[in-house]
Amino acid sequence: MSTTSMVKGTAVPSSLPWPGLLALSTAAFTAVVTELLPAGLLPRMAPALGVPEARVGFLVTGYAVASFAAAIPVTALLRGLPRRPVLVGTLLGFALSNAVVALSSSYGLTFAARLVAGVMGGTLWAMLAGYAARMVPAERRGRAIAVVLAGITLALSLGVPAGTALADVVGWRAAFGLLSALAVLLVGWVRWRVPGFPGEARGERVPPARVALLPGLPVILSVTLFLLLGHQVLYTYIAPFTEHAGFGRTDVVLLVFGASTVAGIWGTGLLVDRRPRATLLGALALCAAVMLALGRYADVPAVLLVSVALWGVAFGGAPTLIQTALVNASGPAASDVATSLQTTVYNAGIAGGSLTGGVVLGSLGAGALPWTALPLVALALTAVALGRRHAFPVVRSRA
Repeated sequence: MSTTSMVKGTAVPSSLPWPGLLALSTAAFTAVVTELLPAGLLPRMAPALGVPEARVGFLVTGYAVASFAAAIPVTALLRGLPRRPVLVGTLLGFALSNAVVALSSSYGLTFAARLVAGVMGGTLWAMLAGYAARMVPAERRGRAIAVVLAGITLALSLGVPAGTALADVVGWRAAFGLLSALAVLLVGWVRWRVPGFPGEARGERVPPARVALLPGLPVILSVTLFLLLGHQVLYTYIAPFTEHAGFGRTDVVLLVFGASTVAGIWGTGLLVDRRPRATLLGALALCAAVMLALGRYADVPAVLLVSVALWGVAFGGAPTLIQTALVNASGPAASDVATSLQTTVYNAGIAGGSLTGGVVLGSLGAGALPWTALPLVALALTAVALGRRHAFPVVRSRA
């Protein structure tokens, strides 16, 4: 029996190409740790850069804004180039940015380096899911994407805390220096084990505006927006909500949530290629039930912790399910542009949810946060339920 199949003239293995997928997952890990590490190092970085801690926090904001702004135009500009050199260039950009941050004593130079990293991040996120999809047969796309996106979960649950702890031992500059070295080593790994794919021929390129209108894409993007709005309304302000509930241990709540997202990613990897629609409907229904439980019974510690654990399981798997649907709807060839659109919508959801949650917290109090999140998650659930033809079909296309 053959162990390979053909995808547009390129041989791909019938089983998962683990070394290549793990390289892409490590790239996701590197991007997330690069983005969020300054948040855990504010007291250490501020004196060295001669600025207040709040301005060090802007290093995270600047990264996010650059990623948001660059995702669509940079992806559109580079879509004709071979994929592996673009991926390697992105990793080298991370290496350079983190090296500058490690060596710089100027806040302005550090901020500029963070903007470069943000552009690299927007470019990378637009590539990863489509790259993974092109490395495997259609029937294994979901699991391949789940492996790659697991790097995000590991970065949030292990990478950022470990980086912060490492900075206590060797200093914050060394922590960024190690991130730079990791990106350089990852370049070699990518060149060794990640296959090369051609870019899109000029005559085959669909304009981004037309990609956004492909059948199913508007629904998938709307689900992304509603889910992130609802999630961030509560997650951003989980500390005041936990205090309002009388539990007072935000660290325990975040640990439960983070550990549960790992379980969500694992479970999704088992189901995403067989029952993607049913799994996503179940995850969103579970998210809605959690918001209802937290709105009514968060003052009971057991209910609070179990609800947060279920929230982590549901939310941990949802991005993989949505991104797999996006790649299936757009096709692997147009997936970079489609994912760049989703990256922009994803970041808009984070910003909008955080803003909405802040307004609700200030005007109605922390107890209103789950009730604000509930209708937004319900809208995402409704959109999936109604999008059974193109966006979230009952039987996934094998094309």
